[in-house]
Amino acid sequence: MATFTNNNIPSPVSLRRLRTFDIVPQHLLSVRGLNMQFIDLVLTTADEMKNLVHSKGGDDRLKHFVLATAFYEPSTRTSCSFQAAMLRLGGSVITLNEEQSSVKKGESLEDTIQTLSCYCDAVVLRHPVKGSAAQAAHVSTKPVINAGDGTGEHPTQALLDLYTIKSELGGALGGVNADSPMVITLLGDLKNGRTVHSLVVLLSNFDNVKLVYISPDGLEMPESIVQEVAQRNTTIKQITSMTLDEAVKVSHVLYVTRIQRERFDNQEEYNRVTGSYCVNAELMAKANQSMIVMHPLPRLSEIHPDVDLDPRAAYFRQMENGMYVRMALLSLMLRR
Repeated sequence: MATFTNNNIPSPVSLRRLRTFDIVPQHLLSVRGLNMQFIDLVLTTADEMKNLVHSKGGDDRLKHFVLATAFYEPSTRTSCSFQAAMLRLGGSVITLNEEQSSVKKGESLEDTIQTLSCYCDAVVLRHPVKGSAAQAAHVSTKPVINAGDGTGEHPTQALLDLYTIKSELGGALGGVNADSPMVITLLGDLKNGRTVHSLVVLLSNFDNVKLVYISPDGLEMPESIVQEVAQRNTTIKQITSMTLDEAVKVSHVLYVTRIQRERFDNQEEYNRVTGSYCVNAELMAKANQSMIVMHPLPRLSEIHPDVDLDPRAAYFRQMENGMYVRMALLSLMLRR
C-alpha cells in the first residue's frame, strides 16, 4: 500500500516508460481500479502542466484533437476547466447543448454518445443518473471521462483534490511524521456528495490517513463506502464521533461540501438540514494553523466569505488545480 511519504515512487522518466504498458486507462469512469503508477503519473504530469501554463500559457500537443463535452447537469468549474485544458494544449472543443439537441426529442444517451464519437477524440460526460458514464463507455468508440454521474462518482475531482492536498501540504503531510496520520475531515452532505465518495476511495490507496466524517442527520457517508474503504485498507481509521470544533483542532484538511438541494425530493427535508453548519472566521480561529480548507464548489452558506482571505483557504487554488489535472488527463489519455 502506498503512502504520501513513500520514497519508492517511480521517477518521472520511469513513469513515462510504464505508460507504454497500459497504465493509462482507455476510459476514466471511477477511481476504483486506478493503479498507483497512473495516479503518480497524473500528479507528476499536472505539475508539468502548471509549469507550462505559467511559463508559456500552453502548447500544441493536442492540435487537431477534438474534445466533446456533454453536460446533462449544470456545471461551471468542471465544464470550463476541461474546455480551458483542451484549448491550452492546442485542441478544439465541441459542446453538446442538451436544451437544443436531439436529447429534447427523446434521443437515448447511447445514441447521443455514439453520435459524438463520430466527431471527436474523447467525450467528457456529466449526467444525473448513477452509472451513466459506464453506460456511455459501453457504446463509445472514443475515451469517455466521467465528469459526475448523479450521486455516484467524480473521479477527476478526486484526482485534483489529491493533487491539491499534496501541493498544499507536501509529501511530508504538512510537517507530521510518517508515523502520524494525516487527518482529513469531510463535512456536509456526505450521502449525496459524489466528490467525497470518490475522494475517500482514492485516499484508501494511502496508509497514513485518518478520515473524520461530520454531517447533518440523514446525510451520513453511505455505509457501503465506509465498508469499502475499510476493506481496501485496514490501516485507515474512519471516525464519526467528533464535533466540528474538535475536528478542526487536529485536522490537516477540512473538506467542506454543500447541502445538495437538487438531490432532495422533499423541500421540507432540505429546509431541515440547510444552514446546519458554517465555516467562518470564528471557527477558523480554533483550527489547526496548518489546516487547509477545501471545497469542490459551488458554495452556498457553508463557508462564510470572511474565510476567503485566510491563507488556509485553499478552495480557489483547488479550483485552478482542476485545469492542470485535466490537462494532464487529456494529454495522457488522448496520446496513450
